[in-house]
Amino acid sequence: MTEIKHKVVELEDAVIRFAGDSGDGMQLSGTLFSDTAALAGNAIATFPDYPAEIRAPHNTVAGVSGFQTRISKNTIHSSGDLADVLVAMNPASLKSNLKWVKTGATIILDIDTFDEKTIEKAGFKQNPLEDASLSSFSIIKAPISSLTWETVKELGADQKTAYKTRNMFALGITYYLFNRDFKTTDEFFDKKFKKKPQLISINKAVIRAGYNFADTIEAIHSTFKVPSIKKIEKGKFRNITGNVATAWGLLAASERSGRPLFLGSYPITPATEIMIELALHKSLGAKVFQAEDEIAGICSAIGASFAGAMACTSTSGPGLSLKSEAIGLAVMTELPLIIVNVQRGGPSTGLPTKSEQSDLMQALYGRNGEGPVIIVAASSPADCFYAAYETAKLSMEHMTPAILLTDGYIGQGSEVFKIPKVKDLPDINPPIAQPNDTDFKPYRRDAETLVRKWALPGTEGLRHRIGGLEKENISGNVSTDPLNHQLMSEFREKKVEKVVNFIPEQKLVGKDKGDLLVVSWGGTYGSVFSAVKEMQDEGKSVSLAHFRNICPLPKNTGEIFSNFKKIIVCELNLGQFVKYLKICHPEFKYLQYNKIQGLPFMVNELKDQFNKSLEEK
Repeated sequence: MTEIKHKVVELEDAVIRFAGDSGDGMQLSGTLFSDTAALAGNAIATFPDYPAEIRAPHNTVAGVSGFQTRISKNTIHSSGDLADVLVAMNPASLKSNLKWVKTGATIILDIDTFDEKTIEKAGFKQNPLEDASLSSFSIIKAPISSLTWETVKELGADQKTAYKTRNMFALGITYYLFNRDFKTTDEFFDKKFKKKPQLISINKAVIRAGYNFADTIEAIHSTFKVPSIKKIEKGKFRNITGNVATAWGLLAASERSGRPLFLGSYPITPATEIMIELALHKSLGAKVFQAEDEIAGICSAIGASFAGAMACTSTSGPGLSLKSEAIGLAVMTELPLIIVNVQRGGPSTGLPTKSEQSDLMQALYGRNGEGPVIIVAASSPADCFYAAYETAKLSMEHMTPAILLTDGYIGQGSEVFKIPKVKDLPDINPPIAQPNDTDFKPYRRDAETLVRKWALPGTEGLRHRIGGLEKENISGNVSTDPLNHQLMSEFREKKVEKVVNFIPEQKLVGKDKGDLLVVSWGGTYGSVFSAVKEMQDEGKSVSLAHFRNICPLPKNTGEIFSNFKKIIVCELNLGQFVKYLKICHPEFKYLQYNKIQGLPFMVNELKDQFNKSLEEK
């Protein structure tokens, strides 16, 4: 083959989607492409989308694993809507992803996997390579499997190795399309396979084979270039997932508070990476206990909190259900406890690998008795760091459990994160009781905040006991007195309410008065923000109030709502936040836009709904 000179088209923004069978390595391909783009100076946002089964049925739509990444020369806030480039490693991945691809997009196909059996299994009535169904796309028909085999065979490898490295051939084609080099990926191979030099050679050879193949075919009419961000802020950056950022935020809070970090957890998708990341940082004083179940995980954390640790537990929806009784114990004992809930589709086992804002009502009310807790919601992968830090600060300083809500989309998605200096983060000052305090009583409270002192066991002069039975005010003795129970219940409720004085007022994106206020919370921020900004640029009277502090709500919430003609609440559930708002602020009428498909909002669907709301009388 002879080299073909391809025209280079400059793009501001591009969305690339890698899709294949489970086990085809699409998550790795997408991550390597994202890392390369980030280190080249692009803004990135990613969205992993994979099935729950460890090994789903081969060549079926149900078994397709995908990874979407968006790269840009501008600041971005979402992983994008439809793809500009799709890599489809088999007919099933083409079938399931065509609806997520723009008209005119480039589709890279492994034509070696398109035979009569796999085409029928994917649900195609005819071979899509032979009919006109793909005529509106630019198709790159690449014999990826066979060319990968030819490449690795020369290096003495077997067909099993060839099958495992096909994703690198596809990645090589994609690198050519976007004019990327191999430096970052080569460094990954060198580190990953340090003790297996043959695998280093094989992977490097295969990715270059894919690149060289792309360089010699006429099917590619042009390649793309996405320039780096013009002004890159000084500092140390890395591509980070929300789960890793959460772990780092907890580590930073431990350092600033002077309290050693303890995590008692049980593995659960999609929260497990928090536990894995913290386990890597024993040198920073982190202690990680993998318990036998969810209940043991949180109970061990409560014990650690009693002993003076910054105690945490991490989970996802069904796990939060199991922890509900123990959360009530932490409320009753008035001990700090950070509960991280990476939300997923429910109820029950539901959609374990898909994202949903399904647990807000459970976080607010999922306990017996009056069990108020602080609730904070992270808005992006990088924001998970700051949300985790804030949750830990509020929990320790106010001596009460606090729940951090993230979700699968931002927990396993990634973006570029500027690593802050821990010394620049806000102070955390837990109310530690002093030795030999002659005035010490376990439930004596600060007059302003109603917060009790944290008496660490072993501290001279501070012997005390606490537990799940109701306590007498101040003394902490067990009490069944009706009036005392009401008093203590009101204290615990008011203590959380008073947190409103320690959180920022709600901010708006846009003007403080207008025709439509969009209300959102948590991981929907990127898509909702992008939709609102685009409409503002079009001259529409739209503003955004995106809530981070859920319980308590910021004190100016009602004032903001009163300045808009219409309010629409957007959630990835059937309306949990809007129901809560109706309880807290029943004086307003709320419109709703809800999506519960295990997928994030798309910017265009949001804009369509907002325009419709503006037009309706």
